[in-house]
Amino acid sequence: MRPAGIDATALTIVIVLFVLVTVIGFAASRWRRAESLANLDEWGLGGRGFGTLVTWFLLGGDLYTAYTFVAVPALMFASGAVGFFAVPYTVIVYPLVFVFLPRLWSVSHRHGYVTPADFVRGRYDSRVLALAIALTGLLATMPYIALQLVGIQSVLEVMGIGGGSNTLLADLPLLVAFAALAAYTYSSGLRAPALIAFVKDILIYVVVLVAVLYIPSKLGGWGHVFDSAQAALPTHKPPGTLVPGPAGLWPYATLALGSAMALFMYPHSITAVLSTRSRDIGRRNAALLPAYSLLLGLIALLGYMALAAKVNTVGFDGKPNAQLAVPQLFADMFPSWFSGIAFSAIAIGALVPAAIMSIAAANLFTRNIYREFLRPAASPAEEARVSKLTSLVVKVGALLFVLSLDRTLAINFQLLGGIWMLQTFPAIVFGLFTRWFHRWALLAGWAVAMVYGTYQAYNVLNPITGAHFGGSSAQIPLLNGRNGYIALTAFVLNLVVAVVGTVVLRAMKVPSGRDATESGDYFADAGDPRVGPLPELAPA
Repeated sequence: MRPAGIDATALTIVIVLFVLVTVIGFAASRWRRAESLANLDEWGLGGRGFGTLVTWFLLGGDLYTAYTFVAVPALMFASGAVGFFAVPYTVIVYPLVFVFLPRLWSVSHRHGYVTPADFVRGRYDSRVLALAIALTGLLATMPYIALQLVGIQSVLEVMGIGGGSNTLLADLPLLVAFAALAAYTYSSGLRAPALIAFVKDILIYVVVLVAVLYIPSKLGGWGHVFDSAQAALPTHKPPGTLVPGPAGLWPYATLALGSAMALFMYPHSITAVLSTRSRDIGRRNAALLPAYSLLLGLIALLGYMALAAKVNTVGFDGKPNAQLAVPQLFADMFPSWFSGIAFSAIAIGALVPAAIMSIAAANLFTRNIYREFLRPAASPAEEARVSKLTSLVVKVGALLFVLSLDRTLAINFQLLGGIWMLQTFPAIVFGLFTRWFHRWALLAGWAVAMVYGTYQAYNVLNPITGAHFGGSSAQIPLLNGRNGYIALTAFVLNLVVAVVGTVVLRAMKVPSGRDATESGDYFADAGDPRVGPLPELAPA
């Protein structure tokens, strides 16, 4: 059982910094002030006017989340080297981004697309396929937001907040943070996380650099850190390893590749890119953002430091919780005032992406469900209003994930979302380069892969708690019992169905719809004319 007692100094610093970012969040509505935020270009995309520096902080705040600062070190703490898959995955992702995102930016700028599903709607002339992309984004975003809330919860628990038998009182601080996040997101839109990202990234860099220099020296050096991890990991349930064995190579490689392919399919990643003022800004940031990958590698090693420090990861419920490893390491190693700064970095590092994710998901609902199927004549102001309200509902959905799914290894929240998001890759990425795939074949491939991926993920049981959705790897068919990331296996199945289906449907001369885009749209840059409303297309 976790000992009672609140660290008043750390808590005070966390509250002060939390209030500061909340004030910044509300004040952001006046930053680069437009005549009105009552349209999605302004509220949901920040006026499409962010430059290189703002975008670097925004994308850093968007992509490097509580997943990075809590979940990855927790996986290192619990399982060892497999957690390091996050480093090669962030190395792989940026060359991919450099190739395809400028094309998406250009076609979206030319046609006024706000979401990836808008592009799919125009490219394939299919409301149903666009709906599938939108629903996938909504579904996958909620567990990712849930992961951010788990990160905040772990900080609160280490500070001594959230215990007790009353569930409502235990979760009250999390609900307060959730309410503040919802309020300034509603008020300021994407401008809020863009400004707060400056604070978040500075705090993270300071904390991590101090931690990797100071903590190993206090523990007896890096040699002792790795020796301690090597001794401790085999005693875990299931046993972990300092270096992946032969059986761990396929899960490691497929996790890295599948995660890289899925990352920029998430609507929040695309939203941050579409908020820039030129296509070159996205490419510049694809070249600059690997600086965060170095930081991620250092953060991952905090899991081994926590093993060497023998931190207490037993929660208020009396059960081991690896998510507590890094916050507890900071509490044990640093004086209270610096622990407060470190806790604030983790909490704010969770709030920024949670805000962007909820905005992106809300844009999907408004443009591709509400406007497409319920209110085709919705005005820009009505769209903005619906998005604001939907952003609140998405956060409630994320809370349900937190309260209903197993939290002992929260990285599975993000990996579960990756299983779903990767199935949108063929329609979005391949669609940026070719119109060969048939819309109904893409829909069939998506449907088969979604059912397969969800079923396989459900059947993975947590080895500690026995809960469903307890992991992200399962046996790969036809590969002699090798395990791999379910997302990549489902993607291969998706692609096979899409290719075969396209050949069959084209042979049957089934209409493939009208492409609303032209080849020149994929190279448009700042200053080119933009079509405001989406083109009116025939229902499909």
